[in-house]
Amino acid sequence: MPSTKSVERKIQRVEGFWVSLLHENGADIRSDKQAIPQYGFERMANGEQTVNQWIATRFRKTYPGFKVNVMAADGSTCFGNTKLKTVRDSYD
Repeated sequence: MPSTKSVERKIQRVEGFWVSLLHENGADIRSDKQAIPQYGFERMANGEQTVNQWIATRFRKTYPGFKVNVMAADGSTCFGNTKLKTVRDSYD
């Protein structure tokens, strides 16, 4: 199974934004942690979805017991009601 860092990279390649995986209690996960499943989606989610919708429909189904922060290009954490297209546009 892949490391945390490789999962974060795969999500970035597919979704067009960086994420930070966290333990359920909000603590950082070591970037070399193994034995977590790879991100299984191959196409990016609709840009009209919000961050919270993406987390509910894609992230939590694959990574129960983990939390995630969706990151804007400046490194800030995006609010849950931010649309994915807005997050992606921050990287341009």
